[in-house]
Amino acid sequence: MPITADLLAIMPFPDIDPIAFSIGPLAIHWYGLAYVAGILLGWAYARRLAANESLWPGNVSPISRTQLDDFIVWAALGVVLGGRLGYIFFYDLPAVLRSPVRALEIWNGGMSFHGGLSGTTIAMILFARRNAIPIWSLFDIVATVVPFGLFFGRIANFINGELWGRLTDVPWAVVFPTGGPFARHPSQLYEAGLEGIVLLLVLAALVYGMRALKSPGFITGVFVCGYALSRIFVEFFREPDAQLGYLLGTNWLTMGMVLSSPMILLGLWAMLRARRQAALQL
Repeated sequence: MPITADLLAIMPFPDIDPIAFSIGPLAIHWYGLAYVAGILLGWAYARRLAANESLWPGNVSPISRTQLDDFIVWAALGVVLGGRLGYIFFYDLPAVLRSPVRALEIWNGGMSFHGGLSGTTIAMILFARRNAIPIWSLFDIVATVVPFGLFFGRIANFINGELWGRLTDVPWAVVFPTGGPFARHPSQLYEAGLEGIVLLLVLAALVYGMRALKSPGFITGVFVCGYALSRIFVEFFREPDAQLGYLLGTNWLTMGMVLSSPMILLGLWAMLRARRQAALQL
């Protein structure tokens, strides 16, 4: 039975304008600022990691601050282009084929993390080869800082009132303006907490407490596996995209679960590979 707002004492949706501010005809959205904040904070953290040579194999940093400054442009292009293309191919391809101009209408849909991950991975491989940087170490440094972007991106989703959760009667349920008169899980905040804060702290503990960057690829494996597990868990509370719905049954198996499941195996493989390589060098 639908759970309507008047039946519950629920958390009110904060009425925040999706437009942060305007400069003449140019409107600056919180979603865009979230991407900028995630990239800049990740870049600043990455520069600190690169400067701390005691964290790296042989106590030698694999990348200079100047190279990181150059890479930020590559990373931004990989995230934006990969994220948008990923959303089109994974979630909205039939609609785009019917009307190709829809590919440019980012307000009809948005970005896909899995697409952004693919785009950034390609950017990392090309940049590492061009600058003779150990690829697994570059993967590791990027994986360590990605949670910044995930956190701010999910907060922006919440502000925009999009990607909301399933119907619920929990005390912290929210009625979203675009979700009908129903109380829903604030699943964007669940993702911000798990994929952003928790994953960032876990990776930081491994980097500084266990010196995990000395085993190239291990941090990458933890991030990939950790993100996948977090995303699959939250998908049980998140409403699937309307154009796709549930892929199996009436209330489970979403596209997010399908795309995240192989990441668990990939992450475990990366961790095992890193440990084997470290053992061989002893």
